This record gives sequence, structure tokens and C-alpha cells, in this order.
Amino acid sequence: MARDSEESAGSPAAGVVHSLAQRHETLATVESLTGGLLAASIVEIAGVSGIYQGGLVVYATELKATLAGVPDDLLAERGPVDPDVAAALAEGGRRRCGADWGLATTGVAGPEPQDGKPVGLVYVAVAGPNGGEVRELDLDGGRDHVRSAAVVAALRLLAERIHAADEAVRDGLEAHDAARR
Repeated sequence: MARDSEESAGSPAAGVVHSLAQRHETLATVESLTGGLLAASIVEIAGVSGIYQGGLVVYATELKATLAGVPDDLLAERGPVDPDVAAALAEGGRRRCGADWGLATTGVAGPEPQDGKPVGLVYVAVAGPNGGEVRELDLDGGRDHVRSAAVVAALRLLAERIHAADEAVRDGLEAHDAARR
């Protein structure tokens, strides 16, 4: 992740905003450890108002349930830093904000471990029209680096999922065209 420390979130955010605008789709964010940093990187991009619905900052564990709709039993059993919690955050934000895509972050930024989870353990998740994906990150560095690297990783994950959805549409059109010949 050395490259991430030198790269701002602006470039991945611009790519995501542009792609979603072309697709006429919308985005919502749900953030824990990034505390609004993900949303801020997205709203810096000109033209974002056409795609960004809004976001939730759910730093407190109980707000993950009450605002983002993460099941209470999941949080009680596994805690807030968990891949299934990340997936639930992304899907919850997508539903609560009425967006096509949901993007979420949860993890331990430091300086101390949390609930037995090490500093730098981060989960980023995306939920979209065709399902979702969670990525586990093991980030080195201080609190600021962990948070900014999580933002870049989340945006990259979303960009990959949008690209995969575009390819699936292209493949479907090509198959349809071939069948018509």
C-alpha cells in the first residue's frame, strides 16, 4: 500500500463520479473509521450533485444499527470491525439513502487496538445493483495514513465493481448480437 500513501483520493473519486454520471446511477456512503473523509473526497469533485445522494457517519457502534440498519445481533456477536458488518453498512446506506450503490468503511485507525482487533485492520465494502463485495485491508502507518488509505481503497473497490458491471452489460450485448446473426 505504499503507493496509496502518496496518492490522494481525488483521482479515484473523480473516476467514480464520472462513471456513475455516465451510467445515471447514484451513490451513498456509510463511514465509521473514516468519519466523513470518504464523503468529503467525493464531494470535492465537480458535478457530484448529480450522483451523490448523501452519507452516514456512524462512528458509535449503536448508530451502525439504528441509522445504517446493521443487525444488532451481528454487532453484538462480532463487533463493528467485521466483514459482514462492512457489507451490512454498504447495503444499509444504499437502502437508507435510496442510492444505486453503497460504499462503506469500518476498521481500526489507531492509535490503540479495538476489541482485540489490530490497528490497520480495515474493511471496505460496496453494495450495488448486482450484489456486493468486501475487501479486507491490513494497513501500516499512523492514524491519518490508515484513514486516507481506507478512502482510496474503498473508491478503488467501487471503481472495480462499476467496471465489472459495465463489462457484464457489454458481454450481454455482444452475446445478444451474436445470437441475432
